[in-house]
Amino acid sequence: MDILRWLVDAFNSQWALPGGQSLLIREVVGNVFGLASALGGMRRKVWAWPVGIVGNILLLTVFLGSILNPDHSLPNLLGQAGRQVMFIAVAIYGWIRWRQAKADGGQLTPRWAPNSARVGLVLALVLGTIALTPLFRVLGSYEPVWADAWTFVGSLLATYGMAKGWTEFWLIWIAVDVVGVPLLFSSGYYATGFMYVFYGIFTAIGFVVWWRAHANAKPKIETIMPDPRVVKTSENGR
Repeated sequence: MDILRWLVDAFNSQWALPGGQSLLIREVVGNVFGLASALGGMRRKVWAWPVGIVGNILLLTVFLGSILNPDHSLPNLLGQAGRQVMFIAVAIYGWIRWRQAKADGGQLTPRWAPNSARVGLVLALVLGTIALTPLFRVLGSYEPVWADAWTFVGSLLATYGMAKGWTEFWLIWIAVDVVGVPLLFSSGYYATGFMYVFYGIFTAIGFVVWWRAHANAKPKIETIMPDPRVVKTSENGR
């Protein structure tokens, strides 16, 4: 029972910040797992997906706020919470795809998305944000609600792009960070806000790394070995 109580206390522990604010320890830990997953993703390591799932579960409990804990002082960010669920679902898909690529003899090779997919990503980001904003507002998400919807839809598209191996997914993450950082700081989620600032720099580096990996990717060459059963005959047919 003492171990269980210690785990519960550690799960709900907070750090006091200036101005009467508080910082949940699991918010910090969840973002550390998220950072580790991003580093693994940049290096195209399969373990990036399960590590990210652990971080998503922790952050889900953070952004649900007072829904899980009545004493929680921070507002609910339903877009941030919902995207953790989405992350877990898409991460399973990405985990399977990357494991298949490894089983085939190597890492997933970065590639550019086709033009039709690029147009689809932009339209999905804009239209998805417009569609979800009134829903999140009715559910009680923090203002500006459109920013919460933007980060949710953008995160979904970026994670899907990563699973597909599209280099452009890094650019979508930058678009998410530009909107997400002010939203998180204004709502009091400082640990995630600072992590988003770091992510903004990290995603720019990741884009360059994947761009170079795509440029340096060697084309696949099929080599047909001679059949050892074929015996070369002499000119007289013997």
